[in-house]
Amino acid sequence: MPLNKNIKSNIFNHLGPGLLFAGASIGVSHLVMSTRAGADFGFGLLWALFLVHLFKYPFFQYGPRYATATGESLLDGYRKLGKGVLILYFLLSFVVMFTIQAAVTIVTAGLAINLFGLTDNPITWSFLITVIGVVILIFGKYKLLDNLMKIIIIVLSVSTITAVLVAVFNADKTYNFTQILPQGALEISFLIAFLGWMPGPLDISIWHSLWAIEKKKDNLEFDTKKSILDFNIGYLGTIIMGICFITLGALVMFGSEETFSSSAGLFADQLIGLYTDNLGRSMHIVIGIAAFTTMFSTTLTTLDASPRAMSKTVELLTKKDNKKMYWIWISVLFIGTMIILKYFISEMGTLVKIATILSFLTAPFYAIINFLLISGKHTPKEWRPSLGMKILSYSGIIFLIGFNVWYLSNL
Repeated sequence: MPLNKNIKSNIFNHLGPGLLFAGASIGVSHLVMSTRAGADFGFGLLWALFLVHLFKYPFFQYGPRYATATGESLLDGYRKLGKGVLILYFLLSFVVMFTIQAAVTIVTAGLAINLFGLTDNPITWSFLITVIGVVILIFGKYKLLDNLMKIIIIVLSVSTITAVLVAVFNADKTYNFTQILPQGALEISFLIAFLGWMPGPLDISIWHSLWAIEKKKDNLEFDTKKSILDFNIGYLGTIIMGICFITLGALVMFGSEETFSSSAGLFADQLIGLYTDNLGRSMHIVIGIAAFTTMFSTTLTTLDASPRAMSKTVELLTKKDNKKMYWIWISVLFIGTMIILKYFISEMGTLVKIATILSFLTAPFYAIINFLLISGKHTPKEWRPSLGMKILSYSGIIFLIGFNVWYLSNL
């Protein structure tokens, strides 16, 4: 028995970056996009969920693989491929980082209003949530973030799966699993946005590589094999949660003709209200916790990841190591997010749509660059992709470019 506990403890200690990846990914893409996919199309977009996870898999996995195999982040690798690659990454990230942070924070704020009350002002809650996140990062740094995410993911998983089981048990009608290819500009735009942030934007692979390096500092036994296992566990979690939220949307909302408000507070009320109306008032706290932990995990991880990536990029471009750069970028992100929420909150729906579509349009760039880097001379031979991974990578690049062309041709 002690031996089994020891083994479980060791496995748990080696988890971290993969769960941070899951925490960053399971947010707007799952709670909002997957739920809406289920509400609007029933189970008809499951094909999109599985295909996008399959074809994005290698490019996400190359983040921790490269980091632990070389001891450096993907950003270091991008610099080796050319300064222009790094500059392009910087520009793309700067364009969307404030919108993404504002989007995940305002949804978290709406859920906090529903769950905790105190004030119904989403800006006040957004400020409090961001301050709490910054305090966690200041005092706990990576290690606390790592440990806290393990707790958050467990709470998220248990509460979400509980809600799904109750929804399945209460279902009183049969559902059609015929798969659907959306038609028309609005439906196609939704599909592209869904694919763009499912399970997350491909630049999360860069964040993952940075987290893997931090994990390696705290745990010297965290090697490439363990990092891939850690990633696979986190990635499997994003698939399961995606299925759960599509199922909840399909079982609870499909055919309800409910249209979601663009207001964070009203959206949270509608979302949780629809669930509790169908599953029972006793499920309010379960749904509330599932939704809030989903979004808080995303808000916290993006608050750490964007400044971490931007500070590393500046360091590589200027060839200067500034220990305060991470905190400077957290301050910039904090201020930029608050400005967007203060002056553009009424346009958040449009901004989120632009950010999600832009994430999909830029996905081929990250896919190609990650594949070139992991396959080239900068990666040790034993950790370059196998033939199977190369075939999957080529297929993924074709898939991403193909859907880009299809979307642009239907504008």
